[in-house]
Order: sequence, then C-alpha cells, then structure tokens
Amino acid sequence: VTGIPEGRREYMLYLPLYNGVTSVEIGVPEGTSISKAPARPESHLKPILFYGTSITQGACASRPGMTHLAILGRRYERPVINLGFSGNGHMEIELADLLSQLDPAVYVLDCLPNMNAQAVASRVEPFVQRLRKARPKTPIVLVEGRRYADSFLVDSKRKRNEGNWRALAVAYKNLRRDGVQRLHYLPGADLLGDDGEATVDSSHPNDLGFMRQAEAFSKVLGPLLKTDR
Repeated sequence: VTGIPEGRREYMLYLPLYNGVTSVEIGVPEGTSISKAPARPESHLKPILFYGTSITQGACASRPGMTHLAILGRRYERPVINLGFSGNGHMEIELADLLSQLDPAVYVLDCLPNMNAQAVASRVEPFVQRLRKARPKTPIVLVEGRRYADSFLVDSKRKRNEGNWRALAVAYKNLRRDGVQRLHYLPGADLLGDDGEATVDSSHPNDLGFMRQAEAFSKVLGPLLKTDR
C-alpha cells in the first residue's frame, strides 16, 4: 500500500475462515515499526457468542472481515465468539453444557440450516433449558433458518424451511410458557432478502447476504447489548 500519510494507526487483522494458520508474517517499510495495540476501551465488555453452521463460520464471504459476525463485532465494538461448525450445528445437549462454561453478553443459537423439523422439535427445548439453568440472566436468541433462494422453485426446500420454522416457533412458545425469560426470536424468511441476489448456492450468503444478515441481527442484538455495558 502506498500513498498513506505517516502516522500511528490501529488495524484489525482477520484470519482465514476455513484455512488453519500456523504462522503469520507482516512486512513493514524500513524505518517503521509494528507492535501490539493497547487494550481497546471496550475490552471489558462481554463477547457476543454465536453457535451455528457453516453460515456462522463464514461461508461464503469473499474475505474474513465480511461475515455478519465480523460486521457485528465492529459495529458494537465487542469480541465475538464464533462457534460455527460446517455441517455440524446440531444442538446436541453436550454443546449446551460447553456453551454454559462461557459467559457472553448474549447467546445466539443459529443451527436450523443443519437440522430438520424432527431434530428441532426434540432438541431445541432441552438445549435452551439446560443453558438457561446454567446462565439464568444471559439473553438467548433463537434464529430461524434462512429461506432458500430457490425455494419458490424447489418444493422440498420450501417444505424444509416451513417445517423448521413451525417447529422452532412451537419450541419458542413452549419455552416461554414454561417460564424461560430473556428469550428472543429472529425470523428467517427475510434474513437474506427476497430478490435471490444474496447467496452463492441458494443457501450460503455472499457479501450482500452477510450485510443483510448483519442488519437483521442488529434489530435484535442492538437493544440487548445496550443493557450490557
């Protein structure tokens, strides 16, 4: 990079989404230096924790800083814990025990793209109950799966979307009926928009899709994070 005026600056480096990193080398011009940045003023704030699928992990952003998690981390000046596991967001009860060992500002549970309606019906309620027992005051956000961009053409995808949404809505209603507090719900039909422009394969977002997701998530997360300062 050339033409940048001299001066001290702070940069945030995002590591690859799907490639392991064994070493990092950064070159700087002769006569300049690079050092660890001081703690950010917001470093005392609790992180946002996301648990989900390949979409949570970051497929298929053009670069690591363009995922909705990265965008939201910058927007709210908070650390983000990314527990997105490609093809493996199944909400096993053991994961609730592991998540409860962490103390975030909010839990975002976004696993429906890797689940079917039967799994949603059988796993969501015990998962949330286990998490709520361990962390009685931490907000929990349940996220519906995104609408497949080609679901208007592929009937099986439309049925999967609708079945998962119904099952999650029932689980949410049951949990609220059973007294679970600070439980929030993010609908999935409009997470990626309705113009078919926001995915690479009808499911995984492109950069436009990730930006749209960040805007949708902000509607729920913004008010919750204001109370956790």
